[in-house]
Amino acid sequence: MPATTLPEELRADVETLWRYNQMDHPVRPVDVGIGLGGHDPGVATYAAHLYHRGVFPLIVFTGANAPTTVERFPRGEAVHFREHAHGLGVPDSAILVEPAARHTPDNIGFTRALLADRGIAIASAMLISRPYQQRRSYAICRKQWPELDVICGSQPMPLQEYIDSIGDVDRVITMLVGDTQRIWVYPQQGRAIEQDVPTDVMAAYTRLVDAGFTGRLLPAQQPDAPLAGSSWPIPTAFRGT
Repeated sequence: MPATTLPEELRADVETLWRYNQMDHPVRPVDVGIGLGGHDPGVATYAAHLYHRGVFPLIVFTGANAPTTVERFPRGEAVHFREHAHGLGVPDSAILVEPAARHTPDNIGFTRALLADRGIAIASAMLISRPYQQRRSYAICRKQWPELDVICGSQPMPLQEYIDSIGDVDRVITMLVGDTQRIWVYPQQGRAIEQDVPTDVMAAYTRLVDAGFTGRLLPAQQPDAPLAGSSWPIPTAFRGT
């Protein structure tokens, strides 16, 4: 059975990346909530909660499957999220499903196409995701859909409580490290806007990579220089703050 307790020697670095990857946008009314697929059904739970609060009148759940979700959500992430939200009282008429996206750039692009095909014009949206996916999804959306007024949101909970809800501390750290790397790799690929990476975030990321949490890292993309002790790139947007 996977461990769920965050080792004390890793806590400070994991907390640093956890805080950095959340945008802390205030919740406010928007035209649509976009629930990004993944292994965490808390996305659908929080989308349903916000719908019932009147934050948005329509939800789009987007996502096919990844290797980490196919067993848990055999009918696809978006389909299972829709079923979960429906079980929490969200009517079918308030939910659209985009079942083909396999990564976050597709989540954004395919959702935009789905809404256009349905003749639904929107000016604002909330991206609802895993807590550590906020910064990456925001950067991708700003690049692909620059005219959209976008905010990010996740089910609010402390780090250890989130780890307990997932049930695997190594998985959470591995995903968190991978999402952090994408903050600078995706702009190199033209998939996202650049964002500043503070020195403490870069240092925490480096230590966690060196500790072996590399399972979700992308290959180096035209690195400026390797990180100490590894082959992973430093970010082009890196600035000390």
